[in-house]
Amino acid sequence: MTQEQYLSGRILLAMPGMFDPRFERSVNVMCVHDEHGALGIGIGHLREGVRFRELLEEVGIDPGDAPDREVHHGGPVEPGRGFVLHSTDWGGQDTIAVEPLCALSASLDVLRAIAEGRGPKDWLIALGYAGWGGGQLEGEMRQHGWYAAGGHREVLFDTPAEGRWAATWRAEGIDPSFLANTTGRA
Repeated sequence: MTQEQYLSGRILLAMPGMFDPRFERSVNVMCVHDEHGALGIGIGHLREGVRFRELLEEVGIDPGDAPDREVHHGGPVEPGRGFVLHSTDWGGQDTIAVEPLCALSASLDVLRAIAEGRGPKDWLIALGYAGWGGGQLEGEMRQHGWYAAGGHREVLFDTPAEGRWAATWRAEGIDPSFLANTTGRA
């Protein structure tokens, strides 16, 4: 696989009929993808009963005037670890650019900045991530698992979580109701 084929900065959609029910209608921002593996943050499902201000208090940060947003289910790996996908107008020491879509921060600095009103303009928070070992994601894509959509910023920051799967397909010009639930072999 050449570097041009790596999926960082794109949105990964679970195909209809996805072989793993944990990822049904999954929408993941691909933050890192190279020959060593991949890391994506789920943005299509919310953590029930978990709110942003509550998380701030749990880590010892005064919520101040921070909005009380929903928290996303980022994926099954390290479900207690927090990640913030945000606009590139803010950056901390450990911020990773997810070109051209957004940035990713996982430190307390970004949480403090948001609570103090000096954080990124656009942001969402997730707990956990989806991870793949070297070559694993590529194999799953050949097995009717995933579709790599473009990096649609309006889907990430302007669409509610429950609508992101369908909105990303629409942004790609695809009606998912016409997609087959299996992949053929020629």
